[in-house]
Amino acid sequence: MSPARVDRIDISLHFFPEEVDSAGPQLKSDERLYPDLINRDASTALYHGAKRAIDVTLSLALLMLLSPLLALIAVLIKVSSDGPVLFRQRRIGQFGIEFDCLKFRTMYANCDHEIHRQYVKKLIQEAGRSQKVYKIVDDPRVTPVGRMLRKTSLDELPQFVNVLLGDMSLVGPRPPIPYEIDCYLAWHKRRIIETKPGITGLWQVYGRSRTNFDEMVRLDIRYIERQSLWLDLKLMAMTPYAVLSGAGAY
Repeated sequence: MSPARVDRIDISLHFFPEEVDSAGPQLKSDERLYPDLINRDASTALYHGAKRAIDVTLSLALLMLLSPLLALIAVLIKVSSDGPVLFRQRRIGQFGIEFDCLKFRTMYANCDHEIHRQYVKKLIQEAGRSQKVYKIVDDPRVTPVGRMLRKTSLDELPQFVNVLLGDMSLVGPRPPIPYEIDCYLAWHKRRIIETKPGITGLWQVYGRSRTNFDEMVRLDIRYIERQSLWLDLKLMAMTPYAVLSGAGAY
């Protein structure tokens, strides 16, 4: 991530003293005026440890279980258009760290991405007004096979590898493209600082391309503030229906 982009990320720091008043009586942790940070850190560490274990276990299992489907998709992509099977795109992960996000290629090789850059800029600037489609409808760069893969979200199956590598989680906000960050307002940036990006999440289940950009970010922030193993498992269980229904997908 470039220094210029880092400078535009606003981070608030809060200092909690060891004791409220060192000259006064010594207080137990649960009697302090501030939240018990020790207990909170312990529960947070436990949650993230369990979340990582679930990420690795389910990703390995799904990659093995879906291997015949992955092979079939690879063949369809290869015989239907020139170019590689996989598409690697730089994305922004937690704390602004860039990584190569893997997807099945859905577009023609060597196509112009400037159309998407301008579309995303307009999408973010007009959020809260009329713009409610996160992807370009009838994008001429997309192949016939790619259109089917996008409609069913099968193009995102290779991202289980990103989960195994630790770049992503199964549940979390979608990872943005670097040029998206240039258009972010300060409050938008919480979605890339406070948690790992994910394959599914509140927006992917409840919103997808039916919501505008600000609504998507609000759903991401709601997940960040309420994340728990129960919510993660619930969203993972709801994802197949959201995908099969095709609601809001393009």
